[in-house]
Amino acid sequence: MNSLVIALLCFVGYVVAYHTYGKFLSKKIFQTNEALECPSCSLQDDKDYVPTKKEVLFGHHFTSIAGLGPIVGPAIAIIWGWVPAVIWVFFGSIFMGAVHDFGSLIVSMRNKGRSVGDVASSLISSRVRTLFLLIIFFELLIVIAVFALIIGILFNMYPASVIPVWGEVPIAILLGYMVYKKGAGHTGLGILAVIIMYATVVVGAYVPLSMPTIGGMNPIVIWVVIMLAYAFIASTLPVQFLLQPRDYINGHQLIVALGLLAIGALVAAPAFVAPAVNMNPAGAPPIFPFLFVVIACGAISGFHSLVSSGTSAKQCENERDCQFIGYGSMLTEAALSTLVIVAVGAGIGLGLTTSDGSVITGTTAFTTHYANWSTAAGLGAKLGAFVQGSANLMASYGIPGQIALTIMGVFLVSFAATTLDSATRIQRYVVAELAEAYNFKPATTPIGATLVAVGTAALLCFHDGTSIGAVKKGALALWPLFGTVNQLMAAMALLVITVYLARKKVRTVFTAVPLVFMVAMTGWAMVYNLNNFMAKQNWMLFGIGLAVFLLEIWMIIESVIVLKSLSGSEPEPDPSTA
Repeated sequence: MNSLVIALLCFVGYVVAYHTYGKFLSKKIFQTNEALECPSCSLQDDKDYVPTKKEVLFGHHFTSIAGLGPIVGPAIAIIWGWVPAVIWVFFGSIFMGAVHDFGSLIVSMRNKGRSVGDVASSLISSRVRTLFLLIIFFELLIVIAVFALIIGILFNMYPASVIPVWGEVPIAILLGYMVYKKGAGHTGLGILAVIIMYATVVVGAYVPLSMPTIGGMNPIVIWVVIMLAYAFIASTLPVQFLLQPRDYINGHQLIVALGLLAIGALVAAPAFVAPAVNMNPAGAPPIFPFLFVVIACGAISGFHSLVSSGTSAKQCENERDCQFIGYGSMLTEAALSTLVIVAVGAGIGLGLTTSDGSVITGTTAFTTHYANWSTAAGLGAKLGAFVQGSANLMASYGIPGQIALTIMGVFLVSFAATTLDSATRIQRYVVAELAEAYNFKPATTPIGATLVAVGTAALLCFHDGTSIGAVKKGALALWPLFGTVNQLMAAMALLVITVYLARKKVRTVFTAVPLVFMVAMTGWAMVYNLNNFMAKQNWMLFGIGLAVFLLEIWMIIESVIVLKSLSGSEPEPDPSTA
């Protein structure tokens, strides 16, 4: 099957879905009202609550939700075949992921920009709020620790990305200053900033910077420390000072990357060398339910609800923008995942360099890279397949290999960094909400809450020591649980949205069906994982997994009780319109 045909069909489908199903959800289900005053205006503090034009906020929101998720997930899941991966990304994003993101944004905006976990106290009960915030804290703890490590590994793998990635920081600060302090237009300056950023990509390609060993510390460990310090600073600064303009630049970078890959798919038009369906790859867990856990961000991801209700709800200046930001961003991410499937399922067949320096092509290239689950699931394999396949697509129309590799390396690190500092900022909100609920004043301030967020992640990274082996062991110890916890959180966010719609006496089927599906898949995957942890006598993972699983069951029981009590009651007004 020609990959170009599949990509084009999916892209057309995403556009049609946005203008049909997305518009239906906006008008009939969430009933967006542009006359309502949003939290960004009513609570404006020019630090977290900042009214923002939808084009700028789209860039910040999209780069925050994307990260490496829509790349890593499909790059692993294609081992089960490209057909299941494409089907789940396409239908999952339209009918589940985009609904989840859109709903989280609306519910938060109508509750003063509070996180979806905190809103659960008003919609369900204070106990559920605590349970949900604890689950969120646990996931973000893993995200911060692991992404700090991933960025260190990426800088080590792609030293040519160091200059461009760090060059984005002063460029973004200058862009924010010109737009917010001098009143300059963001479109023209944004394009100029992207051009300057890509000039640094060329510099980085020919002037790679490798971190040396300092004080006996491995370069990756040093990068982890630097990234945690950066995350602390970035998450405490006003959002329009660094995060928002940098993500606006990254939003343009994404458009460029998508364009380059799309042109490559058009010019090379490679056929899929991955199998259409492979139900039993060597050493892999069963396709059901793990396809729906491994591919998260490209189809549906609980982390998105944290971005929608953590940062974007505090910046959206009008409810009419919510469909574009919430629903549209998810479909754009699905488009990225579709191109990732093309790159790793077809582009890799254009040429793969093996460890001995030989180049193999076609089906042999794919089967060599995806010989079994253990080789496909490693970080280097995940990212390497995407980078190699993408470089092959770009080479088809003349972009030099070194430049292509640097472009994709910068793309990966930039999005990983966006996930890191967005997760740290959201964790700051979560810590502050928990601290306020239990009257622990030191952790309610931005500095205090961020210290807790970064400090706990540092403990996870370094509790076993500062050697590279210890850091990988510490940060990755809980990673096997991350996928299921992330999708569990998506189910819980859908649960909150469903209760919200039930209280408004709006049809809940459009969120309830995705909710039931995600509860079933994540519950199934969690039971599988618990059995696996128990068989391997990994009692730490077993204990944490069991605790999270019981929290989910508790939340569902409490929510069902609330839903039953709403039968026959009058619709409730939103806090913002009461």
